[in-house]
Amino acid sequence: MPSLNLANRTIVTDMPAFVMSIVNADHDSFFAKSRGGFSLAKKHIEQGADIIDIGGESTRPGSRYIDAKEEIRRVVPVIKKIRRISDIPISVDTRKYDVMSAAFDAGADILNDISALEDDPRLARFSAKEKIPVILMHKKGIPSTMQSQASYKDVFKEVNEYLDHRAKIALQNGISSDKIIVDPGIGFGKNTAQNAVLISRAGELCDKRFMVLMALSRKRFFGEVCGRDVNDRLFGTAAANVYSILNGVSMIRVHDTAAAVDSVKVIRELLHAGS
Repeated sequence: MPSLNLANRTIVTDMPAFVMSIVNADHDSFFAKSRGGFSLAKKHIEQGADIIDIGGESTRPGSRYIDAKEEIRRVVPVIKKIRRISDIPISVDTRKYDVMSAAFDAGADILNDISALEDDPRLARFSAKEKIPVILMHKKGIPSTMQSQASYKDVFKEVNEYLDHRAKIALQNGISSDKIIVDPGIGFGKNTAQNAVLISRAGELCDKRFMVLMALSRKRFFGEVCGRDVNDRLFGTAAANVYSILNGVSMIRVHDTAAAVDSVKVIRELLHAGS
């Protein structure tokens, strides 16, 4: 059973993976139905999400960064509203210390940093001090240019070495190993073949020393493989999520909570039947 130590409690699921549900509090995310605030978060909670992941800054390919004040304006009110009705763990998708500090004060529990603590080194010290889990993601370049940099000699080796190095930085800053989660960054500076390699081997990352998060939901990979528009990529997403979980991934980040929860329930039942 996957478990995760937050600052003040431990969360556990009897499912084979945690379901992290996406709330994009911006107007630029690639999947329009992921854009929203408290009402979208409430829907995810009602459908069985384990964690809510809130982002105030789009990081889709071609997007540009926004300033911290605007990001705080978008994210913090949503966190406060969720906290009035639920103690569900809240992750914040940010690379900025000021945003995470304000979000933590409002009730957030987890840092989801696409820069793996590179963009703002203060985040490492903050996370260690407050004892919050951190998600370290691999990307190549920045969102506005990353798809032009999808060049690797050995994509798994290079992504693995990067995440291992960033995890060591986290440990050196006082973040405990049980609070480190790694994410290979599907779609962030990778082409279709490279994404396929990472999806197929994600459970091997960092020699299985840390929890692995897969953020696959409705990404371009499924459009390229299946020939589907973003609105028709649910089945491809579900297939890849199931494959990832069976190969050792213990957290999936999704737009479609009900479908993801059903998938992990079925995996649980089948695994139990065969044991």
